[in-house]
Amino acid sequence: MTDIVMPQMGESIVEGTLTKWLKKAGERVERDEPLFEISTDKVDTEIPSPAAGTLAEIMVEEGKTVGINTVVGRIDEAGGAAQAAAPAQAQPKQAPAAGAPPSPPAPAPVPAAPAAAAPAPPPPTAAPEPADLGPLSPLVRKMAREMNVDLAQVKGTGAGGRITKQDMEAHIAQRGQAPAAPPPPPPAAVAPAAPAPVQAPSPAAPLPPAGAPKTRIEPLSNMRQRIAEHMVMSKRTSPHVTTIHRVDMTRVAKMRERYKAQFQASYGYSLTYLPFIARACVAALRQYPLLNASLDGNNIIYHNEIHIGIAVALENGLIVPVIRNSDEKNIAGLQRSIVDLAARARSRQLKPEEIQGGTFSITNFGSFGSMVGTPIINQPQVAILGVGTVDKMPVVVDDAIAIRSICHLSLSFDHRLIDGALADQFMTKAKQVLEGWSEEVL
Repeated sequence: MTDIVMPQMGESIVEGTLTKWLKKAGERVERDEPLFEISTDKVDTEIPSPAAGTLAEIMVEEGKTVGINTVVGRIDEAGGAAQAAAPAQAQPKQAPAAGAPPSPPAPAPVPAAPAAAAPAPPPPTAAPEPADLGPLSPLVRKMAREMNVDLAQVKGTGAGGRITKQDMEAHIAQRGQAPAAPPPPPPAAVAPAAPAPVQAPSPAAPLPPAGAPKTRIEPLSNMRQRIAEHMVMSKRTSPHVTTIHRVDMTRVAKMRERYKAQFQASYGYSLTYLPFIARACVAALRQYPLLNASLDGNNIIYHNEIHIGIAVALENGLIVPVIRNSDEKNIAGLQRSIVDLAARARSRQLKPEEIQGGTFSITNFGSFGSMVGTPIINQPQVAILGVGTVDKMPVVVDDAIAIRSICHLSLSFDHRLIDGALADQFMTKAKQVLEGWSEEVL
């Protein structure tokens, strides 16, 4: 047997939440094949199998938080040897019964068989028991009570056949109007009392109780809890102020349009506005290093290296992987890093060190159509830049109306360390770089 343990995903991490088993007990698993998913304070990721064999035992259920190095399951490296042994032992029993001379004793078990046949009915009735489908969470039990669901009829897809919340929701949805069956008894009493056609609309009354519940309760995911704690802590720690600047991105837009096809052909991914904005931030951070610093009590920590975090939206939350030494990369290098980190963040392949050590952050809510936002600082940093959508709009240029590509950049900063004047100077520098863009892309 090989123990499967909760790994340590970083020096500061002491526990993790096992969010999902990717294999069920008894299933075959290959070495390094994804076995289960975990969520920690720093990152969500898939954990590979330490050995090839059969997942013999699951010791920690989905949703449980345990300390690092805790044994969460075991792998039988012999594979299906144990299952093969069972039928092998069954045949020797039949061979002596059929071929051994003392055939008289063989009939003796035959009368015992009918006696065993009598108790045989109880097992079938016990088989549909919900207990056979795995442990039930309080949420599943509550849903079963509220929706009058027979748990024996629900197919469990969780670890070891456990019934999950999703199984309950699927069963209730598939049941359709079936839930209306339990409530009809009350209307039945009304129907005989008023059989007249005028009372025909009254059957509509039982529909509300038969429909879906008015509320649904589910616990926050581990990632959502960490995000909530981090955001509340940031707002409690830093007095947030946001300054918003309108930036003419026309030069950048034209250069992007000119090189877009060539860039796609050369590198295999699109050229977006984000690396241009990151490059402008690098120039502004060099000129105003206080925005690349952090606070430690009454001390200011100046970071000599520029590590820009790029917020990546996930299906169930948000994560901020870091482009290390951003000031050493050109547009192509920044775009490559953004694409790589975003892809691995969404496929749960980031390493803990790749989401640590950022000195400044950028969040691109413009990719979802937002024009302006007021982002929350990613502690212990002291500033974060929000990027709005780039839209063509009429503006006044040299006393004439012109169509320009406009973007609104919003900088949230920690007023304990940074004043409005410094924040606006930083934004003015970034704006000058973008509006006067001259650096080649390739």
